[in-house]
This record gives sequence, C-alpha cells and structure tokens, in this order.
Amino acid sequence: MTDTPLHAAPGGDFAVTDAFVVPIEGVPFTGTVLVMDGVIAALGADLRLPDLTEGGEPLPVVDAGGRWLLPGFVDAHTHLGTHEEAQGWAGNDTNELTDPNTAAVRAIDAINPFDLGFDDALSGGITAVNVNPGSGNPIGGLCVALHTHGRVVDAMVLRSPSGLKSALGENPKRVYGDRKQLPSTRLGVAAVIRSAFAEARDYLDRRSATGPEAAPLPTDLRLEALSAVLRREIPWRQHCHRADDIATALRIAEEFGFRLIIDHGTEAHLIADLLVEREIPVLIGPLMTSRSKVELRERSLANPGRLAAAGVEISIITDHPVVPVQYLVHQATLAVKEGLDPVTALRAITLHPARAMGVDDRIGSLAVGKSADLVLWSGDPLDVMQRAEQVWIAGRPVYRWDAQQRVGVVAPRA
Repeated sequence: MTDTPLHAAPGGDFAVTDAFVVPIEGVPFTGTVLVMDGVIAALGADLRLPDLTEGGEPLPVVDAGGRWLLPGFVDAHTHLGTHEEAQGWAGNDTNELTDPNTAAVRAIDAINPFDLGFDDALSGGITAVNVNPGSGNPIGGLCVALHTHGRVVDAMVLRSPSGLKSALGENPKRVYGDRKQLPSTRLGVAAVIRSAFAEARDYLDRRSATGPEAAPLPTDLRLEALSAVLRREIPWRQHCHRADDIATALRIAEEFGFRLIIDHGTEAHLIADLLVEREIPVLIGPLMTSRSKVELRERSLANPGRLAAAGVEISIITDHPVVPVQYLVHQATLAVKEGLDPVTALRAITLHPARAMGVDDRIGSLAVGKSADLVLWSGDPLDVMQRAEQVWIAGRPVYRWDAQQRVGVVAPRA
C-alpha cells in the first residue's frame, strides 16, 4: 500500500570544494562533491569539475574552506507538525484516543509544515524525519518519512506510509485503564494487537480467494494497513521501553512474521543478544529526559553504546517535541561521551535511521545517485561548539547561518 511520493523539484547544479567530506559510507577525505540536478553526481579528493552546467552556465562553486560536509541528519522518530510547538491543545494531533485500534489514521493528514520545529530541524542539520502517531493506542496509525522543508506536506514526502505505529507498556494501559475498558493491562494490549493481526490475516485470505463463489470484499482501511505489515511492505514500529515489553514485541512478530523495529528500547540492552539474533534494529531515545515514569528507570546515555557494542543496529531519536529536534546531534555527542563509538554515532543519525524509514537508497550517506541533502558544518558536528552553516535538500539551499546577525535564515518554502 506504499504511496508514490510527490518530490519537491530538485535544485540546480553546483559543487562544494575544499571540504572535509564525511560520506558515512566510506573513508572521509578532503575534496569535492559535485551536484547535478539535485543529485550527487560525483565526489572525490581530486575531482575534476566541468566548467559549465548542463544549461551552459558557469558552474557555481561553494568553497568550504576546509569545513566539514556531511549528509543531512535523519531523525526516525518525531511528532513534527502533528504536535506543534507553542500551539497547546489546538496543535496536538498525535493520538486519536477514541479506539484501541486506529490503524487507518495517517500522520500525514495532521502535519503542518509551518510548525516551528521544521525550521529548528534545519538549524540542527536535519534534512529528513519520520513522523509517527502517538503511543496512546495499542495500534496508533501510519507513519510518514519527510524532508524538513516545504510548503505542502505532499511535496516533502520521501515515503508514505513508512511504517505502522504500535505501543506496548504504560501508555495504552494508562489511557484505557483510566476508562475501565479493554485494554487496561499488558495482557489486554497484547490481545488487541494479536486480534487485529488475526483479523487482517483472515482478510488477506478472503481477498486472495478466487472463483465464482468468491464474493467481493469491502475495503477496510484498518485491515489494509495491517495487511501491508503482514506482507512486509512496511515495518511494525513498536513503542516499548521495558525488556519484558520488548520480549512481547518479539513474540508477536514471530507469530505473524512481520518486520519489527523497536522504538525507544530503554531496556533493550538487557536482551541485546535476542535482538542481534533476529536482526531487529533499535531506535533509542529520547536520551536527554528525566526518568519521568517507571519505564524510564533504566534510561542512560550509556545505553546506545551498550547496544552497539552488542551488535545491535541503533538509531538515535529525539521523539520531538519530547527532546527538541535540533538537539539530535547533541544526544549523539553525549552518547559518545558515555562510550558510543563516534563513527557509529554518526551512522545512528544518518544511514541507520534512513534504513529504518526505508529510504536509505536515497538519503543517509553521500554517494553518487543519492539526493543532494548536504550540510556544511563549521567543524566536527559531534563537537557541541560547531554549528550547521549551510543546508541543502535535493540540491536546493534551504538554510544558512548568518554569523553577523547570529540567526539562522530559512529559505522561503517552495
């Protein structure tokens, strides 16, 4: 059921020269990245540039002066545009808390691209995000992967849907327990999820039936969303913190055979071997928060390093607005301080989340043929004193830091 995304028009042709290029996949080098029609056309230490663009104009060149050039960062778990900042209840559309199973709702229908958080994302060097529904329901709805600059959300889409959100643990238990209805316990939450998948499996069987005796089957949007998970077209994005809830997620995934991604994973290090065995990635975070509920007792900035050392593929997430999205890289820096390898830290905010979103063929690293989502940093982005100075999305300049005024300047939304 994956929709065809409507991409924004690509930017023009240009080159960034004399940059310390960190491609994420491959060895860093000092050299040049050539962009043609919004796509990386070539990169290398001794790259020879054309004198003219394909249109016959002189090729624009950005002299990086030795500054660091990286792919745009990627945050695979946010509520950007659906939980708008400075809007209160009127801007909060993260949870449709009217039914334990809201698989049919889509985050894309609630995103305001003029949310202040999108500009903040650019200031933090973030060019792509995943927007998830909230965690109040056992089955929350469909996610969407977006670029972080645009006027109409459809033109920002990288992949829609990019997953189906689900929640185990405290949140759905509290929401429906307070109402004295199913599900008010962990048993009930798991039962809601199992029942939904069993119904979707039957729905798929009925839709695949052929012959004159097969009656037309009305479309059910909830079951269509769940069927996409069963067909492994999109991943099951499982909100869970405690190790026992993660084990439940693994159990249900094995029963129904879908592709599982663990979101949050506060205690995932306690069963890291099981995650490695099943090749289940963990999107860990938010990391810069208090232990505000029981599930967060084991929250630690050392946990990303523990998971990575055990062999789990990790991404670092902000869960914006829980942690403001522009602080994504600072969470990575603090995780490095507590033991995470710096190379893995950069992968955890670029290539790994792009893979979780299903768009790593287009973003997440600097490689020929990928979108020219580029960020020119004043220095090593894992140094908290450095900043994103210029940002391009698909080759279009979308952000620059005005050093004289000490403000970030965002391009008009195309």
